[in-house]
Amino acid sequence: MFTGIPTAALDFYEDLEADNSKSFWTAHKSVYDDSVRAPMTALLAELEPEFGAGKVFRPYRDVRFSKDKTPYKTHQGGFVETRPGVGYYVQIDAAGLFVAGGFYSHTPVQVGRFRDAVDDDRRGRELVKLVKKVRSADFEIGGDVLKTRPRGVAEDHPRLDLMRHKSLTASRTYLSPDWIETPRAADEVRTAWRSMRPLVEWLTTVIGAGE
Repeated sequence: MFTGIPTAALDFYEDLEADNSKSFWTAHKSVYDDSVRAPMTALLAELEPEFGAGKVFRPYRDVRFSKDKTPYKTHQGGFVETRPGVGYYVQIDAAGLFVAGGFYSHTPVQVGRFRDAVDDDRRGRELVKLVKKVRSADFEIGGDVLKTRPRGVAEDHPRLDLMRHKSLTASRTYLSPDWIETPRAADEVRTAWRSMRPLVEWLTTVIGAGE
């Protein structure tokens, strides 16, 4: 059962940011297992009946093509996938709890489907309303966005701001809330995911078209 996220998890990541080394990790592996991974696994299990099965990401960074060779991620993420690259996200880090949802993938086919939907007058207007509603509920709208307009898109396109997105997410950060160590943390994540569900479902339908 999920009972909360120990503040030891936040302390662990604060210390890991200061010493991202194998020696630190080895010495504190039990803290990670007990205070980070186990609560995240329990949290996803708590939310599974409503949102579906989730996965806990590996703690190791892929440093093959990165100039930053630090071996460990300074956060622990969990993801419930509704379509490849689309779904609900939750994260533990030194700051507290981070929740999000949306379209994360950048494959050309998926970006093409997204932009075709944004370009469509009916579906595009639906998305504008969904984004406005989520933003009004104090979620931040983010994602990878082109600095210029996509090739072939008119300068006066009515939804140019959305057409520039290569991914689209909604997110909220809870900075060390006093309830993080209690079962209420699951309720807060559940409430946040419910608020962004219409947006995630729109993206799931669009990105999954033709699969």
